Amino acid sequence: MDTEEFDLPLSRAANERLHALVPGGAHTYAKGDDQYPENLAPVISHGRGAHVWDIDGNRYLEYGSGLRSVSLGHAHPRVTEAVRRELDRGSNFARPSIIEVDAAERFLATVPTADMVKFAKNGSDVTTAAVRLARAVTGRSRVALCGDHPFFSTDDWFIGTTPMSAGIPASTTELTVSFPYGDLAATEELLTRYENEVACLILEPAGQAEPPPGYLEGLRDLAHRHGCLLVFDEMITGFRWSEAGAQGMYGVAPDLSTFGKALGNGFAVSALAGRRELMERGGLRDSRERVFLLSTTHGAETHSLAAAMAVQTTYVEEGISAQLHDLGERLATGVRDVAASMGVGEHVLVRGRASNLVFATLDEHGRPSQEYRTLFLRRLLAGGVLAPSFVVSSALTEADIDRTVDVVAQACAVYRKALDAADPSPWQGGRPVKPVFRRLA
Repeated sequence: MDTEEFDLPLSRAANERLHALVPGGAHTYAKGDDQYPENLAPVISHGRGAHVWDIDGNRYLEYGSGLRSVSLGHAHPRVTEAVRRELDRGSNFARPSIIEVDAAERFLATVPTADMVKFAKNGSDVTTAAVRLARAVTGRSRVALCGDHPFFSTDDWFIGTTPMSAGIPASTTELTVSFPYGDLAATEELLTRYENEVACLILEPAGQAEPPPGYLEGLRDLAHRHGCLLVFDEMITGFRWSEAGAQGMYGVAPDLSTFGKALGNGFAVSALAGRRELMERGGLRDSRERVFLLSTTHGAETHSLAAAMAVQTTYVEEGISAQLHDLGERLATGVRDVAASMGVGEHVLVRGRASNLVFATLDEHGRPSQEYRTLFLRRLLAGGVLAPSFVVSSALTEADIDRTVDVVAQACAVYRKALDAADPSPWQGGRPVKPVFRRLA
């Protein structure tokens, strides 16, 4: 039995207050307390570097910071200094500020595969703008998304395809179709089946596995041969793969691409980038019918754009993408070694690119298990590791990684006991964690 006591009374009370006032108890479903063991969902007081403190006074090493957005660590001095410089100068005006052109120039110098960029506040807005633009340019209604990738937008064209589709008309969902990652033949069959109907192919250019050789180039050629656009969702791959995104790493320029998350190191900024002849359809220098591309009151807040510029400068000058990769390699190797030594190497799995690691928890039959995930998360939290994933930030040190591996080893020892009993429930501490996308609460 799990006899170690780990209690979060102040966080429990704060979670109750949150649920009374905020649907779901959080402003992002992936941060909900249903994603954590029962009564062990810490409410955060503050963070610095790779550490966060909860309101109960516990300190944690944090992974997956801000849903992968805080890749430099919390309160990064270079970013906060850039933000502070703008705060006393005003944040929003009746006309564009000079920082808007500075930020655009910096972004396009960092991501040279694009010709123009437009900023917004969140990933969903820019990704939906890409879809809208593709539909306008091609005169087609269908969107083909990669069904192997978990999330693209909060908007109807995508959410209608998930189990949380309540409130979305079937006529909207029917316009979205899916294709499998890495399979050009299946994608061509889809485009042939819906010949002259598909406006764009949208996907994350890379995920848990590297793209097969020639795949991205082939997908671009296939899209263009069938008269549709290729859109890269670089919310995650942007910066974590390279400062120029996966498109820069793999040398394949899409027609349109979207960035966010790491772009602001926690500040709200996202970007739609792409070829000039496409992007100009949302501008004032094109003679064709206008496209309502993006128009956001807060899309060009000065301090967020300053944060984005500081992030890009830091990535380029300090080689942050390589640092993330090296830290992730150390973590993945350590976790795999201790899992194997504890006899759970086939049950606790580390997957993904080193800079974007996730873990899988399998039961005694080798099936994904939310019950075993609950056990694992519970032991990590008790050891001072907050890890909904193993996504690293550059603020982590090698000593932090080694400490994390030690905590994982302790969790794996309990995991082995549960496997031997063929029953993780004595170590769960309550109901299992739940998947984000599900039809009923």
